Amino acid sequence: MENILSVRGLTVDIPLAAGTLHAVRGIDFDVKRGETLCVVGESGSGKSLTSLAIMGLLPKQAQRSAQVLDFEGVDLQTASNRDMRKLRGNRISMIFQEPMTSLNPAYTIGDQLTEALLLHRKVPKPVARDRAIELLEKVGITAAANRMKQYPHQLSGGLRQRVMIAMALMGEPDLIIADEPTTALDVTIQAQILRLLKDLQRELNMAMILITHDLGVVARIADKVAIMYAGEMVEAGSAAEVFTAPKHPYTRGLLNCIPVPGKTAVGEHLGSIPGIVPSLIGDVAGCAFRSRCDEATAQCATDIPARISPAGHLYRCVHDYDMNQPKSGEA
Repeated sequence: MENILSVRGLTVDIPLAAGTLHAVRGIDFDVKRGETLCVVGESGSGKSLTSLAIMGLLPKQAQRSAQVLDFEGVDLQTASNRDMRKLRGNRISMIFQEPMTSLNPAYTIGDQLTEALLLHRKVPKPVARDRAIELLEKVGITAAANRMKQYPHQLSGGLRQRVMIAMALMGEPDLIIADEPTTALDVTIQAQILRLLKDLQRELNMAMILITHDLGVVARIADKVAIMYAGEMVEAGSAAEVFTAPKHPYTRGLLNCIPVPGKTAVGEHLGSIPGIVPSLIGDVAGCAFRSRCDEATAQCATDIPARISPAGHLYRCVHDYDMNQPKSGEA
């Protein structure tokens, strides 16, 4: 199956008074139709900026560059603003992180839902309205016709998130980017939203990029996983490979922070990653994780090229690590 989105060498630099912030550094990945790529990392790792770079929605001062930024034959780097407006909300849609700030408080839910379809498909208003009601019902909102008349502040957080999903699906996109769509929701609503996204993806055969910091979410929904740290992709591969045989110390640190059913005893201390993410302003060299890594050596201060296993498992680390081998200090 061909890639619907191919990204090579994506960088985002932001000029600041103190120097240039290298927010995203040399990102590579592919997404196929019907596939889910989960991008994981702590706050400030560059996940959201990567998605905004793909959508062409970066702040004016941000500088984007890439060797390849291709969406089904369309070069997103050279596409004009007019071309990008034709893609956004039509063939590529995005579910933003906070629906209360993404929805316009001055317009009804119905007006905001139908806008994309009226703009891109030039359909009559009654057709757009029927489509909006159909999608509201599909995402689990009852009394959908009445909800069309309401304003964002009249809906709960879970309902607003469902409206955002319906809005992203109005144009039946080929690719949907979901930026932490369940962060502000309680656990039960979170599970419903994830199930809904997966069901809709299967039904419409969409590609999906899901941005999250929650590895529990990743385990339930991902086909492929990309781990980001300090603006760089430090590990990427199939979900099964990354979870069962993580190659990068940062990935292992993240996994050690999660309780494992049947293995983690009640009251047992979970792992933690000491230290803080280093500044990415000015010159950045070597492994950015080395100041927090127990396995760091002098070689970690040099440039770390990406290494790829025969199975396509990418990682940036000078050490070889095998989950089947005992760790240092173990028998």
